[in-house]
Amino acid sequence: LKRLGKELFRNKGAANLNHAVEDTSHSPWRHSINYFCAVQIEVVKSKLHRVTITGADLHYIGSITIDQDLLEAVNMIAGEKVTVVNVNNGQRLETYVIPGERGSGEVTMNGPAARLVQKGDVVIIFSYALMPFEEAKSFQPWVVFPDEKTNTLR
Repeated sequence: LKRLGKELFRNKGAANLNHAVEDTSHSPWRHSINYFCAVQIEVVKSKLHRVTITGADLHYIGSITIDQDLLEAVNMIAGEKVTVVNVNNGQRLETYVIPGERGSGEVTMNGPAARLVQKGDVVIIFSYALMPFEEAKSFQPWVVFPDEKTNTLR
């Protein structure tokens, strides 16, 4: 890896990293270099825009419970890491998803995060994906605008 670093440093004046990688074609690390230099970007994969928190369970072990219909509509899965932004107070937090009862409209904040998000608060829930830069340019996220009062699909 020291050699890898030296080769990349020596070629820092190259027009781009791909050019620097080409200059190391003799290196035993050439395949690793190509892997390391592939530009990845994190983009919004899914967004539930403005759902109302139906419950806050401080003593549950953690997570956010979301109606299975909503999860499927935005292509989220159980255990997926999400960012929750509270429109009422500006708090932003990360947790993971637990599927709730289908058709219930449930969006319950569980565990210590229940101190930041209260029943009745309006939130926006995002998940992200890591992908190659070129692929990200044309990627279209799943975005759903449920009924804010009932959390059901329109």
